[in-house]
Amino acid sequence: MKTDYDLQRDILEELRWEPSVKSQDIGVAVHDGVVTLTGNVPTYAEKFAAEDAAKRVPGVRAIAEELIVNLFGAHVRNDSDIAQATTNALDWNVTVPNGKVKTMVENGWITLSGDVEWNFQRDAARDSVRHLMGVKGVTNLMHVIQPSVSTSEVRGNIESALKRSMQENADNITIEAHHGKVTLRGKVDSWEAYNDAGRAAWSAPGVSTVENDLVLTN
Repeated sequence: MKTDYDLQRDILEELRWEPSVKSQDIGVAVHDGVVTLTGNVPTYAEKFAAEDAAKRVPGVRAIAEELIVNLFGAHVRNDSDIAQATTNALDWNVTVPNGKVKTMVENGWITLSGDVEWNFQRDAARDSVRHLMGVKGVTNLMHVIQPSVSTSEVRGNIESALKRSMQENADNITIEAHHGKVTLRGKVDSWEAYNDAGRAAWSAPGVSTVENDLVLTN
């Protein structure tokens, strides 16, 4: 098992290796496998990329992301420009339902709201705007509204999906389902498995909320 020092070293090396992370002002602290990222980055996209890079390192159990987006120069945009760019980006994304997403921009921070039928549409709306110039952050308040499906059917569909996509971890995951809310519990050995389980749950018909309480064991 890696020590905290080993994990800190590997994360710093991964951040230097990742071409979309250019900032040299990112600090990494590790305690019992929990990683804290601090410092300043020039764009929200780089903030997101730094978090993803840290998650790729085996041994990371959780991430506290405290990076601050400090825009300067050509990256600075007023809220009106960001709002217009946000509307255009959502309109041009074919996976975002037309007219379903409401947006608000305040001090460079975008808030998304509205109702959609699937979580991939909710994620697509967020992904459409997080790389826009001038954006400091994105809050996704959109809701997934699904027709009612029996609890046993929801659980059965998710169990089948997990066994298809993640054979090594599927038996370690328990599924609780109640009125469209699904909670995943158990242990997985990587962030990839953690995310795969969440996607499997969100893909089941009748699911409107997913709480991913899986614990990483790497």
